[in-house]
Amino acid sequence: MKQQRKIMSVGGSIIIPKTGFDIPFLKKFRTLILQQVKQGKTFILVIGGGGTCRKYQDAAKGVTKMTDNDLHWIGIHTTIFNAQFVRMLFKEHAYKDVITDPTKKIKTNKPIIIAAGWKPGCSTDTDAVLLAKTYNVKHILNLSNIKYAYDKDPNKFKNAKKIERMDWLTFRKQVVGMKAEFGPGGNAPFDPVASKMAHKQDIQVDILQGTNLKEVRNAINCKKFIGTTIHP
Repeated sequence: MKQQRKIMSVGGSIIIPKTGFDIPFLKKFRTLILQQVKQGKTFILVIGGGGTCRKYQDAAKGVTKMTDNDLHWIGIHTTIFNAQFVRMLFKEHAYKDVITDPTKKIKTNKPIIIAAGWKPGCSTDTDAVLLAKTYNVKHILNLSNIKYAYDKDPNKFKNAKKIERMDWLTFRKQVVGMKAEFGPGGNAPFDPVASKMAHKQDIQVDILQGTNLKEVRNAINCKKFIGTTIHP
């Protein structure tokens, strides 16, 4: 798991939380990534839409009838805007364009590549797995607003149990479901489509709270961290 290239699926809620931009956090996140770059690592950061995406989708549905395809495209364009924002934060350290096709390998000497949503039916989790396949990476960090994945929704079930380590088959059966479908604006610790693909490709996914940069640093360096590991 100690590959120098790291793929990180960064939830939109980490970049733009509901409370608004957290400038001190963004500065620290930028510093962390650049520190790791100095140590020889390269990154592909896949940026999600988060609450911003869902606000646009809800507003559109309030105005007129929206198809799932319409809602997917609203979400995709939200991730692209968020990704452009992140790309600008890294300036000369990042590849000049936001990547939207995870199946095409980019040749660049820049240490950071920023990616966004691709097409309807693919969440940014799925895009991260596709990028892992394209770049032959076996480790994905999924940065979200939760410390752990749970066996059921902890907001609905008081007896929900946190998952520290679980294999893909168990995770898919107990948590996200074996059916590989994911609707626009969906929310899961790691979506069913991406989970099926990661399972098939023997990719490890670490799920952790993206705002806890100490734990993010530990996960990047394959050290023990507070969070969930889903493994082959």
